[in-house]
Amino acid sequence: MTERTAPIEVPDRYRYAVIPHIMVDDAAAAIDFYQRAFGAREDFRVDAPGGGILHAEITVGRSTLMLGDASVDEAEAASFAAPASLGGGTSVTLHVFVPDVDALAARAEAAGAEIVQPPKDMFHGDRTVILKDPAGHLWVFLTHVEDVTREELLRRMAAAG
Repeated sequence: MTERTAPIEVPDRYRYAVIPHIMVDDAAAAIDFYQRAFGAREDFRVDAPGGGILHAEITVGRSTLMLGDASVDEAEAASFAAPASLGGGTSVTLHVFVPDVDALAARAEAAGAEIVQPPKDMFHGDRTVILKDPAGHLWVFLTHVEDVTREELLRRMAAAG
């Protein structure tokens, strides 16, 4: 281990968030889908020595997402799994705020996303759509439409039952 005299700053893109890192069965196809469906930008990728993608990063909106192939030896050794290998379920939902959730939903559906919940205004002050991507990951895209106080949020939740 090398000795450092001053701390190295964490890059801005990682500084204020938990960065999701998802595993898929075909990372190259997933990146292509995210570009077409969500307007993602591929920031970089590291190919695995035996083929596939060991690690890639994309930007969706202003959010960073890490991903890789679940079948790469290093991923298998650490027991990473794609949703299909878990019976199609996932324990994580990815939330991203965007300027126009309706436009994103239409674009994503045209690219092959499954609309789980169509865009609608929600009690918490965001217009929201829930999508499932071809790899089986759930995405919640939101457009903030109003600020809701805690009291109003609780009132709306109670009214909704």
